[in-house]
Amino acid sequence: MEQIAFGTNSFADNPEPRVPCVLLLDVSGSMNGDPIAELNEGLATYRDELAADSLASRRVEVAIVTFGDAVEVPTEFTTAEGFLPPHLQSGGSTPMGAAIHRAVDMIEERKQTYKANGIAYYRPWLFLITDGGPTDEWRTAAERVHAGEAAKSFSFFAVGVEGANLETLGLISKRAPLKLKGLRFRDLFQWLSSSQQSVSKSSPGDDVPLQNPTTPEGWASV
Repeated sequence: MEQIAFGTNSFADNPEPRVPCVLLLDVSGSMNGDPIAELNEGLATYRDELAADSLASRRVEVAIVTFGDAVEVPTEFTTAEGFLPPHLQSGGSTPMGAAIHRAVDMIEERKQTYKANGIAYYRPWLFLITDGGPTDEWRTAAERVHAGEAAKSFSFFAVGVEGANLETLGLISKRAPLKLKGLRFRDLFQWLSSSQQSVSKSSPGDDVPLQNPTTPEGWASV
């Protein structure tokens, strides 16, 4: 049985139900410059807004998987209160398929940890942001995404930055991928934080309507 020792990450000190979320972030070479800078700013906003909500800071758990030079996990699952955004740097290609497999594995392992420790949890989120298309084998990853959605094991969201292959993202994600307007990463992460705050105030299993991000004032288009 895994038991993390400190603060809100400790199941003994913080037995609140968890809202697990894996951020799947493209850090390939094409994200160099303003996109990676805005992505880093967006992560800081995400952290600040979650931490300002006392309930969400104890219930939302964040992990980050990046894909560029390699698939890496710069942030293992941590409560929002303990989340320190990594400073991401860009480089390499877009091994998206391997990154999705890694994220799904992490979700399954985390759910087993919750069960072993008697912690309730909401349906996990996988949130993919990319400005390209996969450069590795991705169809088996897409099959896992669709199977996971059908079994309600997790919810998968895909956001394409300018240049993203939305056609392929549409084959990976059951939901229609969203296109980020410009580099509005901060607005995207404010929406994500607000959505997870709403989920954290519900009961596990409840359907929580999310604010539509594709309104004229919203950060996304379809």
